[in-house]
Amino acid sequence: MSLSYCPRCSRLFARGMRDVCNNCVQEIEKEYERVANYLREHKGATIHEVSEETEVSVKQITKFIREGRISTENMPNLSVPCESCGLPIREGTMCDSCRAKLQRDMKNLQAGIQKAHTTNAPHDSKGNTSFQIRDRL
Repeated sequence: MSLSYCPRCSRLFARGMRDVCNNCVQEIEKEYERVANYLREHKGATIHEVSEETEVSVKQITKFIREGRISTENMPNLSVPCESCGLPIREGTMCDSCRAKLQRDMKNLQAGIQKAHTTNAPHDSKGNTSFQIRDRL
């Protein structure tokens, strides 16, 4: 356990399982209760309306949704921004197009690494990649 400053209130606290101090954990729980109670009665509210009415930041409400503490399933107007492009999404952290682009980029990167590895690596008589320990030192 190490000492750290709370990112919300800047108080010194013993960092353990949480990233914020105990006072802020309690404050976050109160914010969650306000948001959850408001959404029970106003299922058609947008994230900005919820923020205005409950005085909880959009960032904190987004965090509740991403943590799975608040479900957008029965809330038709509640969405969070894609972490890559900012488009409104209902679940996850990225929209479908950004996710597809990331997967495509990862495939291309992996193929490039594999190609570079096979062209530069020495091969034994069976065609297997091999190396000498002394080459690595």
